[in-house]
Amino acid sequence: MNSQINVGLVGYGISAKVFHAPFIATNNHFQLVSVVERHKQESKEMFPQVQVVKTMEELLQNNAIDLVVITTPNETHFPYAKAALEAGKHVVLEKPVTNTSAEAKQLAEIANRSGKVLSVYQNRRYVSDFFTIREILDKQLLGNVHTFEGHYDRYRAEARPQAWREHVLPGSGILFDLGPHLIDQVLYLFGLPNSIAADIRMQRPHAKVDDYFDLRLDYGFLKVILQGGMLVREPGPRYLIHGTKGSFVKSGEDPQEALLRAGKLPVGNDWGQEQENIYGLLHTEMDGKIIRERYPSLKGDYAAYYRNLYDTIANHKPVQERIEHGYNTIRLIELAFESHQNQCTLPCTGLLAVPYR
Repeated sequence: MNSQINVGLVGYGISAKVFHAPFIATNNHFQLVSVVERHKQESKEMFPQVQVVKTMEELLQNNAIDLVVITTPNETHFPYAKAALEAGKHVVLEKPVTNTSAEAKQLAEIANRSGKVLSVYQNRRYVSDFFTIREILDKQLLGNVHTFEGHYDRYRAEARPQAWREHVLPGSGILFDLGPHLIDQVLYLFGLPNSIAADIRMQRPHAKVDDYFDLRLDYGFLKVILQGGMLVREPGPRYLIHGTKGSFVKSGEDPQEALLRAGKLPVGNDWGQEQENIYGLLHTEMDGKIIRERYPSLKGDYAAYYRNLYDTIANHKPVQERIEHGYNTIRLIELAFESHQNQCTLPCTGLLAVPYR
């Protein structure tokens, strides 16, 4: 392969425009050569040289493409990724990786046979609060953590008929949409849980699919609470973490997504830097003294995903966001729905004991 990786992008909606195209455009190791757009040619605004095609089949016929980035609706993830791998392409697959753990497992087997890289786009590993929380836990500033609470809340009270995620389709609903971010973070930080209990609801009167979830993951000494909802007008802290020595409470939002949605490119030394007024509060004991102060947030860096991906493809470094990680996330979502339906706590069976870092 040449030092530059030729990319084919499947779909050009919000996911492609916000989370992928800006990083392909600003990383010299990648060159976007073709985009699947069924009805428009919007990608030519940022990439005038790009070839726009109508179908996945047309894209895969281009022998110059090394990497296929799939950003289309969830029900297409499995067939598109399977086709791309079998065509000899590396693949980046948006979360959730597939709609079932069986499909994810099959993709892992296909990727292993093909020798191609298959990576799940878990961009929430590259946000300011996650970097900061990881540093605090790695430094053991809270002692042994006994409670970890993570929230992903929004306020969208109105119906959105145009949003496929709010229709009764495979992979629809808030748990499939936002749940993978929180679940992947917890698996990265703490490994595999022992059991799960879930409450999954439709709170809005017009809702056709779930718009609220509450997951309880048991790790023995550690209890994890993950919540997401669409009727939270005034959000509280995004993370509350309590340990034997202290607590860390974090509010606010990593700035990257808002900047990207506003059309900003991810450049400059201050990219991903949070404002001081949303730094998290650390209340703990250090060197025999009680401290209660704002802990400076580390800078978020979505671009690191594509830098790591280049190292994986070109320099054969290990895949950071593995298909097996995506499998574990989907398996926990399946168990969550089963737990909710049966109103019981379930053992976390069927998870893969693979390293996360």
